[in-house]
Amino acid sequence: MTALSKKDQIRALLQSIESGDPGPIAVVNEEKYIQHNPQTQEGSEGLAALFLRLSKTSPRVNIVRAFEDGDFVFAHTEYDFASRRIGFEIFRFDDGQAVEHWDNIQERQGPNQTGRSMVDGPTEASDHDLTERNRSFVRSFVETVLVGGHLQQLTEYVDEGAFAEHNPRLADGISTLRSALKATDKECKCIDYQRVHRVLAEGNFVLCVSEGNFGGVHSAFYDLFRVAQGKLVEHWDTTEKIAPRSEWKNDNGKF
Repeated sequence: MTALSKKDQIRALLQSIESGDPGPIAVVNEEKYIQHNPQTQEGSEGLAALFLRLSKTSPRVNIVRAFEDGDFVFAHTEYDFASRRIGFEIFRFDDGQAVEHWDNIQERQGPNQTGRSMVDGPTEASDHDLTERNRSFVRSFVETVLVGGHLQQLTEYVDEGAFAEHNPRLADGISTLRSALKATDKECKCIDYQRVHRVLAEGNFVLCVSEGNFGGVHSAFYDLFRVAQGKLVEHWDTTEKIAPRSEWKNDNGKF
């Protein structure tokens, strides 16, 4: 019997939130598990008990796309618990088990001005031989344009004629992206990227995890890009407010 890939094990784990099936939870080493969601208290409830409790609330979980990058798996997900939400989940594996977790979740909004949802579009990675080139390219874009503010270089990175945007506030093409990045609100940039924490990639899909401010509020930005012919051609994202440290339920940090 062929062993499941890391990303398929994570698919099964996340799906068990809906089913309550304890089997897939074995992929997690709960003794070593490091939780980076500041709103989750470590050690207060085992995952099996937690997922069984959640399953009784009739949740809906849809893993839209999942990718594998060495010891990391990153997934793009839809959740329908008390409200509909979109999330990115990152798991780090060690010795065959998941031992660390990060996420970034926001309320589902949209469709956007072009009619795109926050999750539709291609789901399978290709161009695996270009993984490292695409990772470097996306890191350069985020550090140069989003963090550095060099908007005049947008066209060096973004395919202006083919850029599909899934952010619920924006539309396809470069013009609305440029306007959003230039916008100010009471002398404060609405979108203010300050630091890149992690860039994960599989083939033509690259996820960048960044920190900054949105509307003056300390936030985490998770941006998923699809790369084609050496340019950015598609973008999905979530933005989540980072709670003040006084409200954290663990000390591991968001990043």
